[in-house]
Formats: sequence, C-alpha cells, structure tokens
Amino acid sequence: MISTHLSVVSLRDLILVQAVHRHGSFNSAARAMHISPSGLSHQVQKVEQALGAPLFERGGRRVVPTAGGQRLLQQIDAVLLAAEHLQQAARAGETAFGGELRLGVLATLGPYLLPHLIAPFPQHFPGARLSLSEGKPRGLLRRLHEGELDAVLAPPVPAVSGICMQALFFEPWEVLLRADHALAGKRTVSLDQLETNEAILMAESHADGEGYVQDVSLESLAALVTLRGGHALVPALAHDRLASMPDIALAKIKGQQAPGREIALYWREASPWHGDLQVFAALLRKLARQRPGLKLIGDD
Repeated sequence: MISTHLSVVSLRDLILVQAVHRHGSFNSAARAMHISPSGLSHQVQKVEQALGAPLFERGGRRVVPTAGGQRLLQQIDAVLLAAEHLQQAARAGETAFGGELRLGVLATLGPYLLPHLIAPFPQHFPGARLSLSEGKPRGLLRRLHEGELDAVLAPPVPAVSGICMQALFFEPWEVLLRADHALAGKRTVSLDQLETNEAILMAESHADGEGYVQDVSLESLAALVTLRGGHALVPALAHDRLASMPDIALAKIKGQQAPGREIALYWREASPWHGDLQVFAALLRKLARQRPGLKLIGDD
C-alpha cells in the first residue's frame, strides 16, 4: 500500500523534481517549467518530505543529487516512464481496435479473401494493424471466447453465450474436376450429373456422410483430384487460384439453390471495439459485393 505521505505527491511534482535534476539549477528548471523558483523549491521539498529523504544538496552553484537521492531519482524516472506508457496505451484507444485487430479466419477462406482485404484495411482503419490466424471454426471460436482473438470469420453456428454474430455473405461451391473428366470443359454442371462415389470432399463441405472426406487444404484437395480422378466441391473465392493449377477444370453448379456456405463475423459482446467491428463488417460486405458469385446476406 502507498503511504498517505506519498499519496499527496502528483506526477507533476515528480516531473518538477526530474527537471531540477536535468537542469542542475532551480532557477533554470523553474524557467523551463514555467513556475517561480520559490514555488518549484516548495514542490521539491514536498516530495522530499513524502519520501523521508533529501534528494538534492543545496547551497552550491549547481544543485546535485545526494547519494540516496541519486537512487530515488532513478525510481522517479521509472515511475514517469511507466506513466508515459500508460498514457500511450490509453491513446491507443483512439485508434480502431486499440491499434490491432486479431482476426481468425478459416484456412479455406483466408488465402482467397484476405488478399482483397490487405490494401483497404489501413485506409479504413489508420494506425491499426491486422494480425491473422487461420484454423478451423471450432478452434477459432474457442480462441475468440478465451480472448486470444478479437474477431473470427466462420460459418454460422448455434448461438454462443457472450458472442455476437453478424452474417456477411453466401459463397457457393464450385465443382473441381480433373482435366480429363467427362464433364471437364462445361461451364456449368448439375449435381445429379456427378457420381456420388467419386466425390472427394473437404471436411467443411461434407454434410451427407457420402464421398471420400479429406481434411486438407484446397490445393491438396485439388492434387488429390488430379491423382484419383472424381470431383470435389470447392468455394468460389478459390476459383482463380485453383484454375491456375495444371490438369484442373472448374464448373459452376446449376440451379438457384446451389450448395455453398455462409460466412459470418463473430466477436465478444464485451469487446470495447463493437463500433469498429461493425465498420469492419461493412467493409467485408463491400468486398464481398465486388467478388463474382458471392451474395450478401440480408441485402435487398
């Protein structure tokens, strides 16, 4: 506990003491700090009385610290430096997300959405840094709940206590085929044209228990298709990256009820950055509107 004697000392008092030490003169320090020499001397004496020890030797042409004062002045410097850091941390609140957004994103979404987010993020949130973590929905949401992440991009899940969710967009699946597949070269195919037992599905798109399920990256999934044949369902945002791979063909799925996934933004209800996250969600929706194939959720 801080003693009642020391509690009357303010940071301003410590700054004045530091000024005397720096200038080596009460008169010079007083001019620099815009205070009278007598007033400065009084404030320094108050600090000395509170500490119970003299800080300076007086009477000479230059004010110098006592032996004990030298050690105390080092502690005063440390206190004022800590106060400066505290002030900087408080000012960081003036920057969006307190200066850093720790965003968790699906491994099957991040490489294809984030390149479109990197450039506009600092334009919308000056001074804020975007830190990224990839993973699976359950792990990302656990880290969000535990405070390791500030926000998560993932498919909708049942309501979680203490977590806010805002739906963003729907992303359809596309069909990925080996280049020699009978349907390769078609711009669109229907699901009933595909052989169920030929499906190589990523775990995220696996809903009916059929097919050969793989919990791998989309690039690895494409490589499996080129090796095994068959087909896979992949998210539309990955089209350009996957289409550039050799021996791969992509086709859209016919029908107004084409399968796909919804993507939502999650954050903690207690987050102090609620307003910033709403603006971030609007930015993500704007980016989704610009990407072919994506459909905003709740957009009239």
